[in-house]
Amino acid sequence: MNIMDTYNDNIDTNKKLAVVTGGNSGMGKATVAALADQGYCVVMLCRSKERGEAALQELLTKQERDIRLMQCNLGSMEDIRRFATEFKEIYHKVDVLVNNAGVISVNRKITEDGLEEQFGVNHIGHFLLTLQLLDLMKEGSRVVVVASGAHKVGKINFENYNLENEFPLFYVIKAYGQSKLANVLFTRELAKRVKDRGITVNCCHPGAVSTSMGVDRNTGFGKSITGILKPFFLTAEEGAKTAIYLATSPKVSDVTGKYFYRCEKAKTSKLAKSKKLARELFELSEKITGETLSE
Repeated sequence: MNIMDTYNDNIDTNKKLAVVTGGNSGMGKATVAALADQGYCVVMLCRSKERGEAALQELLTKQERDIRLMQCNLGSMEDIRRFATEFKEIYHKVDVLVNNAGVISVNRKITEDGLEEQFGVNHIGHFLLTLQLLDLMKEGSRVVVVASGAHKVGKINFENYNLENEFPLFYVIKAYGQSKLANVLFTRELAKRVKDRGITVNCCHPGAVSTSMGVDRNTGFGKSITGILKPFFLTAEEGAKTAIYLATSPKVSDVTGKYFYRCEKAKTSKLAKSKKLARELFELSEKITGETLSE
């Protein structure tokens, strides 16, 4: 059944519309539930149709909620554009975009576009998705980027952002740190470029959350780390609180370009404060994706 056939006749245009990436598990699913419970129509983006449908069924079984499922592979620029075209045929606004999906991997992987996976999904995929949906956002719309405290060990490797020939022991630290620093820098630069439109853009560190974000938690590295740190992990609901706060609270309706932790403004690394670095990353991202946004 075509998704448009399912949803076209059931859209309540009076409701605010939220889009959440990675909505089928962990913090993404918790964010979808919380926004729906606050009266939003929520479109949850998932790469896997099967996992997305299972999560949707669970979310709708517990109580009546206005949640819709759409597929989108953030590791494929072609699929992001396909999704955006399909989305715009159904919906005509975006009040909240929560860029929540993320991957972390010990082993180097590449996306369909030949990008290092963590940079390609965590940053480039969300960069392209956001720019594709910007024309549906109006004054008062919000973009929330789920970053991480890991940005503080990150560096943007402009000459080797695909991290080729990196020593395996340091790969995951460099890759994840780079992608999360990119999240913060993207937030800063996008906030500057859309400020005159009345759109706010903020990012957050969710804390140490026990989710299955791209890590195999049943064997090897994932199982060992999860087992050791489990008593210190936040639940998905606890980890999602700051993103939900940034998406909905009237207290931050006029705040933009900031980094939050535990629903409060927080300090970032020195590199994350660099306007020059933010601009250069934005320009690199435009070059990679072929999408542009004027200042």
